[in-house]
Amino acid sequence: MEGVLDAFDLACSRFRDDSELTRLNSAKGRPVTVGPVLFEALEAAIWAARTTNGLVDPTVGACLRAIGYDRDFKSVPADSPLPLVIQAVPGWRGLSLDSSARRVTIPDGVVLDLGATAKGLAADKAAEAGLRAAGEGGVLVSLGGDIAVAGEPPAEGWVVLVTDRADAPGSGPGDLVYIRQGGLATSSTTVRRWKREGRQLHHIVDPATGMPAESPWITASVAAATCLEANAASTAAILMGEQARGWLEELKLPARLVRHDHSVERIAGWPD
Repeated sequence: MEGVLDAFDLACSRFRDDSELTRLNSAKGRPVTVGPVLFEALEAAIWAARTTNGLVDPTVGACLRAIGYDRDFKSVPADSPLPLVIQAVPGWRGLSLDSSARRVTIPDGVVLDLGATAKGLAADKAAEAGLRAAGEGGVLVSLGGDIAVAGEPPAEGWVVLVTDRADAPGSGPGDLVYIRQGGLATSSTTVRRWKREGRQLHHIVDPATGMPAESPWITASVAAATCLEANAASTAAILMGEQARGWLEELKLPARLVRHDHSVERIAGWPD
């Protein structure tokens, strides 16, 4: 499993100078041949953009840089006096992928960020690799709250605490749920927060504005057939706002949505 995660980090990190994604973002519009891990991650990002009608868009990288998320989050200043710059999101439809040659072309000036999909995909792939290595039984992989399972689960299923507090202990407040297959992901505006020019910001960018989303939900947790699908849906739910409830119901994706007053809405069969 560690080999899978290392491969994804080397392929998909926006903050590593030696990553394939950094090389692609620096190509100035020239086509670049990439490895299989990055190509699959880019296909997943385009799938998510298409499925969410452009809400989960991988071309928000320049916007994230402009509002201050321009390095590994541990190094982002908590409160910076630098000016807040707003940029337009160029849109995922400008990306070109040639699957026969694994060749990718992005317009000059576009910066890709795969944070909304690559982690979920990595969790799915790591769970599959863990099951192959184990040969039997079951595997659960958790990457910062994104969970993928594979193989035979425990008799009652894997026990997971779902909470809107990233620092909650294992016995803290939230919903204890049991999962037997697929994936579970949580997107939140309560983590990865910083200030610029005194304005509170977070990392979920609305492609319509180029700025952090203004949402009624501080946290969205979604269960789906894969962690990739759950991650894309949870991010989209934050961006959709109130419309997320009907969208999740229509797709039959169980979800837990938390408002700013910490009241919880459970959608599409999420257990009480």
